[in-house]
Amino acid sequence: MIFTYSDWAILAGFALMYSMIAGGLQRTWISDAMVFVIFGLLFGPFGLGILQINVNSENLKLIVELTLALILFTDAANANLSVVKNSIRLPSRLLLVGLPLTIGLGFGVSRLLFGDLSLVEGAILATMLAPTDAALGKAVVTNPDVPAVIREDLNIESGLNDGICVPILLALLAIATHQNTEDSTIQLLLGLFAEEIGIGLVVGASFGFISPQLGKFCREHNWLSKHWRQVSVVCVAILCFATAQSWGGSGFIASFVGGLFFGNAFKPKSYKEDLLLGSEATCNALTLITWIAFGSAVVSVALPQITWQIVVYAILSLTIVRMVPVFLCLSRTTLNLESKLFVGWFGPRGLASIVFAVIVLDERLPGSNTLTLIVAFTVVLSVLAHGLTANPWARSYGQRMGQNKAD
Repeated sequence: MIFTYSDWAILAGFALMYSMIAGGLQRTWISDAMVFVIFGLLFGPFGLGILQINVNSENLKLIVELTLALILFTDAANANLSVVKNSIRLPSRLLLVGLPLTIGLGFGVSRLLFGDLSLVEGAILATMLAPTDAALGKAVVTNPDVPAVIREDLNIESGLNDGICVPILLALLAIATHQNTEDSTIQLLLGLFAEEIGIGLVVGASFGFISPQLGKFCREHNWLSKHWRQVSVVCVAILCFATAQSWGGSGFIASFVGGLFFGNAFKPKSYKEDLLLGSEATCNALTLITWIAFGSAVVSVALPQITWQIVVYAILSLTIVRMVPVFLCLSRTTLNLESKLFVGWFGPRGLASIVFAVIVLDERLPGSNTLTLIVAFTVVLSVLAHGLTANPWARSYGQRMGQNKAD
């Protein structure tokens, strides 16, 4: 991503102003991502034309991947594993049952609305929009009003579903581009699953376990610097992601698993919170840059090309395609109706889908442009819809759940 000095000045000025009012906005219906995307859209070529961000697929992919990796690591490190252990059946249902059903239903809807797309391209579209976004869901998973079980389950789901979708997407792209024709589709998919997920798990667990032990040793010898110890957390997150990616694994799974191991190693909660301040601040800065660039350079180009079929698919993707599978896979749980609807609705689409769109765009499939437009509009709609509903529903839902528990 290439910024001019004037771009950096505008970004810095905006970030400064936003940092002054962020606490107040967090108590409203307005989300961070919503503000950033709208700012990029208004100041980019579609609006005032002041921002001239030069984005190509490769540098956009890199910054989005790093942003997502750091968010996954930090959210996982903040997770309450004691809650997760007691409710592991819920995220397992969402990942093992709900996710395949979501992809299948998304594929079916694509066949109804986009006859020009091939069967494989329809499956690619469904896979691109299946993973949920940890960043857009942060207003829910960090809201203390929401029951801890629901928060941690949504966090686990969003942390792992993008990594699970990576081998599916790669297998579909290999089929679409006629690669690896000597292997069957099943063999290709199983091989990619074993490689992507296996390497991601091993790398994440290894660095997530070793780095806190190393930090403890250095702290006992008084080698740690107060300022550099927070930088080390960012380095561990990037180390997990980049190592897994370079070895052929899923950097997203490595980042999330690494964060789980890393966060679980620190028993004093206050020390862990202080340690993670640097990574959370870095997440905020990268998120701001990413969403502004998306609004300025992607949304501004995509909006004039939107068709009614894209609008309908985006609406269905965020509602029926996501909520029906979630409702079905949670049908025999103890969750009440509102809890099932709450979990189903808060599956926002964001950074992972953008990464997938960039990967597909680089493959230059016959339907790549259409696929990218659908993903871009769905993400924008998700930013608005989930941003507006996150705080009010989370607050009212938490109050009702608290009253029911008290009764």
